[in-house]
Amino acid sequence: MSRLSMWSRMASGLAAALFAFGVQASVAKPVMPAPEPAKAPPPKMVDAKKCYSCHENVEEWHTNGRHASVNCAYCHTAEEHLKTAKGSNMGTRPGTSKDHRACATCHTQQYNDFVQINYESKARHEKADPKSVSPKFDKLIDGFGFSKEHAEPRSHAFMLVDQWAVDRSFGGRMQWKDWTYQSKAELAANGAWNVMRDLDPSTSDQKRMMRQTVTAVNPVCMNCKTQDHILDWKYMGDPDPKAKWARTSSTVEFARAMSHPLNCFYCHDPHSTGPRVVRDALINAVVDRKLGTYPYDPVKSEQTKMTKVVFQRGGEDFRAIGMLSRSDSVVMCAQCHVEYTCGTGWDCSDPKNHTPVGMADRRTNLFQWANVFDYKSVAVDQYKFKDFKHTLTGAFLPKIQHPETEVFWGSKHERAGVECKDCHMPKQKAANGKTWTSHAQKSPRYRVKETCLTCHKDWSEKEALYQIDSIQAYIRGKVMKAEHHLSDFIDWINRAQWSGKVSEDILNKAYDLQYDANLYWEWWTAENSVGFHNPQDARESLTRSADASLEGINMLKKAMGVDVIAAKVGRENSTTPTPPTPNQLPPGPAGQPSAGKRAVDALGENAWKPFLPKK
Repeated sequence: MSRLSMWSRMASGLAAALFAFGVQASVAKPVMPAPEPAKAPPPKMVDAKKCYSCHENVEEWHTNGRHASVNCAYCHTAEEHLKTAKGSNMGTRPGTSKDHRACATCHTQQYNDFVQINYESKARHEKADPKSVSPKFDKLIDGFGFSKEHAEPRSHAFMLVDQWAVDRSFGGRMQWKDWTYQSKAELAANGAWNVMRDLDPSTSDQKRMMRQTVTAVNPVCMNCKTQDHILDWKYMGDPDPKAKWARTSSTVEFARAMSHPLNCFYCHDPHSTGPRVVRDALINAVVDRKLGTYPYDPVKSEQTKMTKVVFQRGGEDFRAIGMLSRSDSVVMCAQCHVEYTCGTGWDCSDPKNHTPVGMADRRTNLFQWANVFDYKSVAVDQYKFKDFKHTLTGAFLPKIQHPETEVFWGSKHERAGVECKDCHMPKQKAANGKTWTSHAQKSPRYRVKETCLTCHKDWSEKEALYQIDSIQAYIRGKVMKAEHHLSDFIDWINRAQWSGKVSEDILNKAYDLQYDANLYWEWWTAENSVGFHNPQDARESLTRSADASLEGINMLKKAMGVDVIAAKVGRENSTTPTPPTPNQLPPGPAGQPSAGKRAVDALGENAWKPFLPKK
């Protein structure tokens, strides 16, 4: 049966159901990717009771849920399975649809939202761009794959293919069919290979195929982009003969088997339509480690409970999902918009001898589930893990992902009961008066009337945008200052190393301060609101970063015996000219340091340059 025939057969019988967050869907005809040349016959119905005889938990969800009238055959090809399954032996495995178009049959508006492109979110706009959030990113993160390319986010329809195309993932192996495909959102959503090509389909090893690329992606990374593999991935990605894929699987082969970004069933149980999560590391943090859905708020954790449901294979526990007691978009979005470890790193149990951590180690699939101020105590003190070695200094550092959830905890909006959907997925109204939850996830600045102004009723749209811009401008300034001092700190670590006059203990303290400065800075460049989600924590964290860098600089200067003006030590190995002597600097007011001395104290070791004698 062709894929399009399958969609047509689903369309002929799939009943309308409520979709996201309890909002009624439109019943208009779906937008299909291509016309069907001939109408396919309807699927052959199966006796659901036969399915229930083994899938007892599914029976409860299905019969009591809004999909109760939807026969199993609309989403599963189960005829042969029912003939051959006996006891714990599944027989011929049923086919399962993981495509958005299966849901689009009824949930047309949500599908149309999801596959539209937001032209305001540019493709391949690097965060290290001088006009973006982190101009000095490449230096500060040198040695990690993200220094090859780290772009601003854009429409969810592209989240899988963008990860493949980026220069840090597959060494240039995965490329757009041509550049025009990077704007074809619906094609990308309906199948990654509609828009992508593999430059070397005859091999499956990770290798660099283009200059200035790396091969840093792995199967755990892709768990945030797709769940096409949900039935073939054991809990936490542990290797198992019954699991086709694991943390240690071939990354290239894994990618070739994936196709759909952000499947609907990440957040919506297909049998009950109830709210859920499927990301195993989140379930591990909330349930296994008993941290709760809101680790800093026991009351909210009690309001949004997560129940771990385990599915067996061959009579043994295999995979799990997390059913939620209520629809909570903060928890649902936390499956991806969160800081987590998703790759190899370094064991730091012995501070003097860090050893490599490979994908076989469960620490490579870990949600720390802590805010920026507690992160180090979890990652380093509890799990003894650091992400990478900085090329310029040799320090072992954290690499922060996208911690929107942790940033949002404790913010003014979170305390007021605002959820992600209120700002990024507001209610929409169709021409027939029916409402639905938008699935075109985007910044509220593009829909101020439907988001900000629903609470801030005394504001105009211009005032709302003014508030957003003001907060982000202030935090962007703090990011710039943190980057300036951290960049300067890296230079001073190098000078200390070259000087030969700084003890190993002092250098180790400097490396630890670099860890802190890096953590408190990058948390806010990895997070995608430029501080808007929590400006108070952003300011506190970024100023801690600056303080850590300045503390480290002063410690190294003292250890080197460097005069703050005539900092000659180590410059014989540097291209930086020797600073002027004090008598070359303009004098200050009576009883005060020279202008140059004041500038050096205020701005650091490069401040003397403007005061050099003119030739």
